[in-house]
Amino acid sequence: MSKKIFISYKYKDSDVQELPGHSYWNPTTVRDYVDKLEDYFDSSNHIYKGESDDEDLSYLSDDAIWEKLKDRIFDSSVTIVMISPQMKQQNRSDRSQWIPWEISFSLKETTRNDRTSHSNAILAIVLPDINGSYEYFFTTSYCGATIHHIDKLFKIIRDNMFNVKNPRKHFCYQCQNFHYYGSYSYIEPVRWEDFIKYPEFYINQAVERQYDIYSFEITKEV
Repeated sequence: MSKKIFISYKYKDSDVQELPGHSYWNPTTVRDYVDKLEDYFDSSNHIYKGESDDEDLSYLSDDAIWEKLKDRIFDSSVTIVMISPQMKQQNRSDRSQWIPWEISFSLKETTRNDRTSHSNAILAIVLPDINGSYEYFFTTSYCGATIHHIDKLFKIIRDNMFNVKNPRKHFCYQCQNFHYYGSYSYIEPVRWEDFIKYPEFYINQAVERQYDIYSFEITKEV
């Protein structure tokens, strides 16, 4: 079934793996990965609700841009957030950056013209860094468990990971940590290389979590 999909991302982050057709003189940015997704949506039944690469909003005020973004998020049912190495500017507060507000609005139930939107399904796609590695976000412990470095994320994204109310987990005496099983995050992260192989699978998984949203402790405020 077709979905209307909004993508939240740091446009100019160039600390990502180079895509074909790019070079030192034409560096790859997160926007280039978004273009790949937009091409896929155009060839599928999904509808892309974000801004196109050739769409210039720079002449607008921040308030006017935000109104346009809210319109598009309101008219979507799935939000994809692109996790990239420099998505978060460390010297600025979360409230002064776009991504947290886009995730917050995606999660809120908003009424406009007698129509109320429900919380979007949300999926996080982790992009490879400039060296083709995911280790800035995913690492493996010596017992083989995957470690998620969510401390690098905006708080609203962190708070909606590992937030299932009744987690299935057990304590590992080798690594002295809990291992989670099944669906444990409302915003579940997936590597780019895995998503592009089975995009429908991961989108449908996010939608299933949306149907079961009351099983998660959802944070909606930035």
